[in-house]
Amino acid sequence: MPRRNTPTPSRRQHPVSPRQAEVQRQTIASVAARLIAEDGSLDYELAKRKAARQLNLSDGDGLPTNAEVETALRTHQALYQGDEQRDRLQGMRQVAVEAMREFERFSPYLTGSVLDGTAGRYAEIDLLLYPDSAKDVEIYLLNRDIPFEHVAPRSDRVEAVLQLDWHGAPVNLVIYPPDDERITFRSRDGRVRERARRETVEMLVAASI
Repeated sequence: MPRRNTPTPSRRQHPVSPRQAEVQRQTIASVAARLIAEDGSLDYELAKRKAARQLNLSDGDGLPTNAEVETALRTHQALYQGDEQRDRLQGMRQVAVEAMREFERFSPYLTGSVLDGTAGRYAEIDLLLYPDSAKDVEIYLLNRDIPFEHVAPRSDRVEAVLQLDWHGAPVNLVIYPPDDERITFRSRDGRVRERARRETVEMLVAASI
């Protein structure tokens, strides 16, 4: 007589207390911070979900905010990367200043981890440009014999992303329409997306010498 397959009872989700939820968020934030510090190619959202999977936790509503991950990342870098991270950050900011001088005509702003101080081992320099046309930047690069390649934009508002090597550091030229220079953009968790002109970055470099 053939055996019947007995259905496996579904696993019940036990309610999580506020304290447990807080500990879970902090744990995910800590693991996500380590992943970002070790692999600079991960963005915060991807790192949070990868951390949750590694911990066998839900990657749904219980994830930490980007601000919580950034706090954990700064702590991790201070504890485990110290002088290495500070030297890397200083060097990348100096390269950013040089690149911003080169592209001054296109109203460059520095943004991302090199500006906020969390640049990891594989970080890239992100410069926002606001030319009359993305073609103007391409023509400028071609005339200067500066090699570059196109990278897929992450936002519909971005006209183009051109990636190039500048004194050994990867630089992304993120090109927006000129009118967008007056717009304040926000991250997914509602925080203002910081950006800085060359003079501000020069002050950051000088303050770290």
